[in-house]
Amino acid sequence: MTAAPFRIGVDIGGTFTDFVLLDTRDGHLRNGKVLTTPAAPEQAVLVGIRQLLDAHGITPVEVQHVIHGTTLVANALIERRGVPTGLITTDGFRDVIEIGTELRHDTYDLFMRVPEPLVPRRRRVEIPERILPDGGIHTPLDEAAARAAARELAAQGAQAVAICFLHAFRNPAHERRMAEIIAKEAPGLTLCLSSDVVPEIGEYERASTTICNAYVLPVFRRYLTQLGDGLRELGLAGPLYLMLSDGGTVGEQTAARHPIRLVQSGPAGGVRATALYGAAAGASDILCFDMGGTTAKAALIEAGEPLRSLDFEVARVDRFRKGSGLPLKVPVIEMIEIGAGGGSIAQVDRLGLIRVGPESASSDPGPACYGLGGTRPTVTDADLVLGYLGAGSFLGGDMRLDVAAAERALREHLAAPLGLSVVEAAWALHETVNGNMAQAAAIHALEKARRIEAFTMVPIGGAGPVHAAQVCRKLGIARLVAPAGAGVASAFGFLASPISFAFVRGWVAPLASLDFDGLHAMVGAMEAEGLAMLAEAGVPAAAATRRVIGAMRYAGQGFQVEAELPAASIATGDRDALRAAFERQYLQQYGRTESALPVECVSWQVIMAGPVPVVATATPAPAGASAAPRLRPAYFAEAGGFVETPVIDRASLRPGDRVTGPALIEERESTLVLPPRTEAVVDTALNLVVTL
Repeated sequence: MTAAPFRIGVDIGGTFTDFVLLDTRDGHLRNGKVLTTPAAPEQAVLVGIRQLLDAHGITPVEVQHVIHGTTLVANALIERRGVPTGLITTDGFRDVIEIGTELRHDTYDLFMRVPEPLVPRRRRVEIPERILPDGGIHTPLDEAAARAAARELAAQGAQAVAICFLHAFRNPAHERRMAEIIAKEAPGLTLCLSSDVVPEIGEYERASTTICNAYVLPVFRRYLTQLGDGLRELGLAGPLYLMLSDGGTVGEQTAARHPIRLVQSGPAGGVRATALYGAAAGASDILCFDMGGTTAKAALIEAGEPLRSLDFEVARVDRFRKGSGLPLKVPVIEMIEIGAGGGSIAQVDRLGLIRVGPESASSDPGPACYGLGGTRPTVTDADLVLGYLGAGSFLGGDMRLDVAAAERALREHLAAPLGLSVVEAAWALHETVNGNMAQAAAIHALEKARRIEAFTMVPIGGAGPVHAAQVCRKLGIARLVAPAGAGVASAFGFLASPISFAFVRGWVAPLASLDFDGLHAMVGAMEAEGLAMLAEAGVPAAAATRRVIGAMRYAGQGFQVEAELPAASIATGDRDALRAAFERQYLQQYGRTESALPVECVSWQVIMAGPVPVVATATPAPAGASAAPRLRPAYFAEAGGFVETPVIDRASLRPGDRVTGPALIEERESTLVLPPRTEAVVDTALNLVVTL
């Protein structure tokens, strides 16, 4: 028997912090959920873990480790809660982060907003130096100017400094020397080098990513220290792992160097869980629909693997407009924000239409129905008034919802201004959210040249199962797989994710003249670095796996396509194999190839990973006498209004059971709403497979 058989996954969301405890001896899962504490996120983590252990009679020494995902990094960037940061860059380039790419995210808006740079111009310092595109030195680093810059930024109150010199991804010598000088002249400053954080082409994206990493790094380190101290006070002596945005996990030390890699950590865990849920139900092409308390996100999973990218945006000034945020060059599971979450606030706009979000009631004060001080209507308030949520059964009865407060908020802010009844306003809000999400998901699939109606939806998040069936109908999706524990899916996904880290190096070169000896050496160096990182997390070299991905394009193009490369193609110098891998991916994405054009390599990615943990997606509750379903009025427009609807305890369902809509299937973390003309069957993995 393992001395410490339990593993804990923790996901901090905008409204709730979720917990999943796994017993590795029998695969049994136990879930928990507490309100997030925004001012001190670690407090909710510590309270929830203590409650979970106490509820099941587990001692802290029995916990092997904790795996954690958090929105702290993203929130610090969105809410501008980082530290005063400076930028040191090549002479003539300090305004790159303001100029950007000069692309407009809204061509016709004369008053188009762009994100304010995290570093004001007075804290951007230029240094005479120049590295050439091939890594050669054109102008040596001016060390006198470097010393002056260090002293200047310290005098201005900077607490962190991003160093981003032109072409440093090909030769980091100047950045490293600059860091040595700062460490001597201003030893208290936190330093981030672009050649460490994102060694890739593109000075704007590289500078933006490095600045963001520097901006949040001291905040994140303080948080990790407070969380680690709290866990040790609880008696949990095992390691703390953190979830990355690309679906891998890393040790605490690695995460503390690259917090920007955690910007999408929570949703990445949800996508990982969704792939497992879908596979258990026999689905490989999946639409992950993750609707939590603050936002709704979508991700496409093909052949069991989510789509991935090296480009991401954070802190958009126009929430759904690509190009309106701060660009990041980090490995991420590709997902988009498609709508509001349960806590998103609704209002009537100047055109007399209902607009939902982006403002959220969060956990403080929360939706009006939480009774914690919120007075404005949210999606959760509408779902409660429509009967989809039970006032006395929310969170298993631990949190009673106030129907009168929800009705009051809807009446004052929506129904009265629009001349509607409270129920009509609630339904309008519900339909608005569903329509927005369906439209955004369809556009996302279209942009990826995919037919969304061919996918199976898997809804996760506390609000996902409530809205899933209606969103499926709007998308033309005929099959829905609703897993058990969907409300804590991200935390479960952490437990099913391997120790993994992606290393990226930029190297622009024509494929026809690519130096394979140099490439082989570079890939080998990334692999060695990855093995060392895995060893830190206790993964032996024999258990590690390697994937190599090349970002390539046709010569003259301004965008690239990522393709996984055959294992031996780099070692043998097989140019044809590399081109074939690129063109297969290009054909899938664009429907054609350009065989007459030469191919250019842009960057190389090596993903080093440990074994994938084997985790069962659900464990059945002990069999007992099935209680007769109770009834609750729930609103279904296709049935003409409120219908006395069976409310079924999900724990009472067994493989082979069938449920015909309308029905409400409740579990502690979420409720699955089955409209009329739907049928759900419980499969052997305890998923509810819904046919619409």
